Amino acid sequence: MVIIDNKKKINKIFKSVKNVFIMAHKDLDLDALGSSIGMYMILKQKKKKCFLIIDDKEHELGVEKILKELDGCLTILKSDEVSANMNANDKKNLLLILDTNKKELVQSSEVLKLFSKKMIFDHHGIGKTTIKDAFLIDDDNVSSTCEMITNLIEEYDIELDPYYATILLSGIVLDTNNFTLKTTADTYYAAYYLASLGASAKKVQYLLKQDLLEYTEREKLLTKIEIIDKKIAISKASSATIYRREDLAKVADTLLFFNDIEASFVIGKISKNEVGISARSLGNYDISKILDNLGGGGDDYNGAVRFSNKTITKVEELLKKEIKKQEGD
Repeated sequence: MVIIDNKKKINKIFKSVKNVFIMAHKDLDLDALGSSIGMYMILKQKKKKCFLIIDDKEHELGVEKILKELDGCLTILKSDEVSANMNANDKKNLLLILDTNKKELVQSSEVLKLFSKKMIFDHHGIGKTTIKDAFLIDDDNVSSTCEMITNLIEEYDIELDPYYATILLSGIVLDTNNFTLKTTADTYYAAYYLASLGASAKKVQYLLKQDLLEYTEREKLLTKIEIIDKKIAISKASSATIYRREDLAKVADTLLFFNDIEASFVIGKISKNEVGISARSLGNYDISKILDNLGGGGDDYNGAVRFSNKTITKVEELLKKEIKKQEGD
């Protein structure tokens, strides 16, 4: 386990700081939030002053439920409040980045400029925009960042409330699509360990519950599928509908369950002026290269990219061009 192999270096960094600011990627999902909260609990027990940086104005359902239920239990800052809460001694501040290593994907790229000490825990592949001036612990063999943080919780023998263990488990369940993707013996062990701490499978399902109307809208995407080279599924949404990023991801997950499909790409509007692509793979097709070339990121199994001021048709053209290029390779 890469994170455990780096335990001495991690300990050294933790011991050198007093204030730790935890930031994940934009559009928080259960893996990003779960790993952030897990690290928050580790650091609180190490007597550090901890803050979560969250700028997102809207949240997916599971994240929204957690933030409401934990209202008042965590110190959450907007990015423009960070500098006022930093220790006067710059060397005593640490920015801890979780579930991404790309500078354009973090909650606030401006916050990166405030810190001389940065550390990253991530399970996605590195790329052109990977943050360079940080101690990077990247393990793309694990299922999720929640799995990485669970390993650290066990290593440190951290006392963890069952609710926080449940949140970490929900991140693992989400990123593995119910233990069907990128799941190893270590993943199952992490789930077992969280269950031994009191994580509730029933509560996980509550956090993963879906809105019926949103589910119906997602199902529409399964009627508009194009198959390329008998193994790549592309679904394109109507420009009249705005989807949440997680909705596109769930459709991309579903497409992998069909015969012969090795990779899936789902294109749709995610805001008035943005189009997103969510991609998934069984691990036999390199979606990360395609996403990197389009300005996004990911690993062998999942990833995403967003475009500003481009039509869905134009984004589809760009995607097919990259797929054709890769197929030519």
